[in-house]
Amino acid sequence: MVTPLLLSPNLRGALFMVVAMSGFTLNDAITKVASESMNMAQVMLIRGAFASLFVGLLAWQRGALALPGSMLQPMVAIRVIGEAGATASFLIALAHLPIANVSAVLQALPLAVTMGAALVFNEGVGWRRWLAIAIGFAGVLIIVRPGFEGFSIYSLLALACVACCAVRDLATKRIPQAIPTLLVSTTTALAMTMLGAALLLPMGGWTPMTGESTAFLALAAVLVVIGYQFIIMAMRVGDISFIAPYRYTALLWSILLGLFIFGDVPDLPMILGASVIVGSGLYALYRERIVGRRKTAAESAGPDMAPDGI
Repeated sequence: MVTPLLLSPNLRGALFMVVAMSGFTLNDAITKVASESMNMAQVMLIRGAFASLFVGLLAWQRGALALPGSMLQPMVAIRVIGEAGATASFLIALAHLPIANVSAVLQALPLAVTMGAALVFNEGVGWRRWLAIAIGFAGVLIIVRPGFEGFSIYSLLALACVACCAVRDLATKRIPQAIPTLLVSTTTALAMTMLGAALLLPMGGWTPMTGESTAFLALAAVLVVIGYQFIIMAMRVGDISFIAPYRYTALLWSILLGLFIFGDVPDLPMILGASVIVGSGLYALYRERIVGRRKTAAESAGPDMAPDGI
């Protein structure tokens, strides 16, 4: 008789986090492929419509839509505005940059949330974490390379995405507990769908779609929902301080997908900058665990570190 392999709660949580990151990154890869045949507003519209349908049905099933008036709560509105800026900047950057470069810049989000929590909410951040934040953003500059030959204006859009995601996550921390998470997700998905519709004409209009491209965008939406379910499972079964570092596997997935699907070979500045960012983020997580504060970078509202409303 073969004894089944039993994993500890932390190891199961880590495994769930790795699965979630693979789902989110596959979603990004599919989106990048779709951007080759249509503009990003159309991608936002179609994928957002599928995501709204899937998340809305899940919210309805779980009774999260009982109080639709909560969609107008001010912090929910600020979160949606932050998500709108993040989504637009992320998708445009993703269409023009290697997926690994965009993912590497997004690894700075936990550091940005830590900084925002200190500046906006007066949360205590010691000099060690401030130093980690400064070093992490130096890593971002290595990737972005302002003023150098390899610089791309779209790199600034990836950095703008980080800023908008930080606004989103900080607003999420102030949403009343009585408002269900699925209601917030449904609101965000609907808003991003409407934003895609509003930007469709300015960004080039509608491109006829094949059944294959429609199926791919539906799959992308499914992968987002799967990613969120595994994020929730990960956070519920293990210690956040143990599980959170595994979200950085998103960078590994993005490098592999970029290499095998798009033929993008990471250059030295990208690898160096990403290493600096991840190292700084891991040190910040370590310091938060030491001082007993695990709800800043360790538990940012967007564990996938990318726009989530599409």
